[in-house]
Amino acid sequence: MKIRTINLDILGVGLFIGLLSISCNTNKAPNRIETIAEYKVLKLAPETIELYDEFPATIEGVENIEIRPKIEGFIEKVLVDEGEYVEKGRLLFVLNAPQYEQEVRNTQAAISSAKAEVSSAQLDVEKAKPLVEKEIISSFELTSAENTVTAKKAALEQAQANLANAKTNYNYTRITAPVSGFIGTLPYKLGSLVSSSTADPLTTVSNIKKVYAYFSINEKTHLEFARKNQGTSSQERMNNSPEVSLLLPDYTLFNQTGKIQTISGQVDEETGSFNVRAVFDNPDNLLRTGNSATIRIPRTIENALQIPQSATYEIQGHVYTYVVDSLSQAKSTKITVTPSTSGQAYIVTNGLKANDEVIIEGVNTLSSGKEIKPVPVNAIDVEALQVTTKNTTSSN
Repeated sequence: MKIRTINLDILGVGLFIGLLSISCNTNKAPNRIETIAEYKVLKLAPETIELYDEFPATIEGVENIEIRPKIEGFIEKVLVDEGEYVEKGRLLFVLNAPQYEQEVRNTQAAISSAKAEVSSAQLDVEKAKPLVEKEIISSFELTSAENTVTAKKAALEQAQANLANAKTNYNYTRITAPVSGFIGTLPYKLGSLVSSSTADPLTTVSNIKKVYAYFSINEKTHLEFARKNQGTSSQERMNNSPEVSLLLPDYTLFNQTGKIQTISGQVDEETGSFNVRAVFDNPDNLLRTGNSATIRIPRTIENALQIPQSATYEIQGHVYTYVVDSLSQAKSTKITVTPSTSGQAYIVTNGLKANDEVIIEGVNTLSSGKEIKPVPVNAIDVEALQVTTKNTTSSN
């Protein structure tokens, strides 16, 4: 009987300790309240956005003239240097071609001889006239003398023509600049034999006060250009087109704007493109023939919705963003976008609408259905949106 009493006592003490332990643990457990993270949210409003279509371009001076010899000869003098600016008419090269100088002298001598023969023939006519009147000689002899004068005058005219031709050839030994501009490369040195059939020109003179930018556009861009710019003819549409800008190889904008002048009349069947020429003033001679650059043609999008690229993510080539729903929960939304000129924002063309609230930070920490605490921000405070926005067309 004593053993049972002890066991019951031990059991009672164990139960008491267990209940006490449970009570203590219950009192020590804190109330767990889940913390809701804050995320910056942008409320979308339509804007007028200016984008640029970019095309690689090649620069050429408005006058880019190859200097080639018209006669054969040895280069005797080179009077300019590469990159030098020359005025129109400036002497550039002198060729050594003595045969042309000799030809000038020979034709001059021939002219002197022809003039003497004309004078002698005219004297014969003067002598024959009184003899014919006195019927000492027949009129046939007078006519013959007059015909001789005509023949001698024709010979004189031929000699004079030969002299003019000889002088022209001789002048070809002195090569001058046909326009004002900058001298290109000089592939031939003193003593080089050159002629009209020589492969490379003696040099090139480039007038770059104005320059042409040549580039190509595809058929889609050509149609957009034709529809967007008013006019019944191609020339009217070009006159009404916006000015274009030029991005230089160092990624700075050229300080002059240009204008599209010509578009080829038909599409290139091999490339499916149109050749286009724009003209730019070049007052500082910064651009040179052969330079490369990028043409920017402005394109305005009305009522556009714009979000930072940091607010998006990609899955299998598709772009997504998170929108805040009515329960303050993140909702993954598939969108269609076009890059902006800043490279930091997207123009949303499908998937979002005005007044949608887009989460613009921390998208890699989100998942659909996650509750957040929205922190509204203004578009003007989002740096990625400042480059391409011209003006706001409507407010929140």
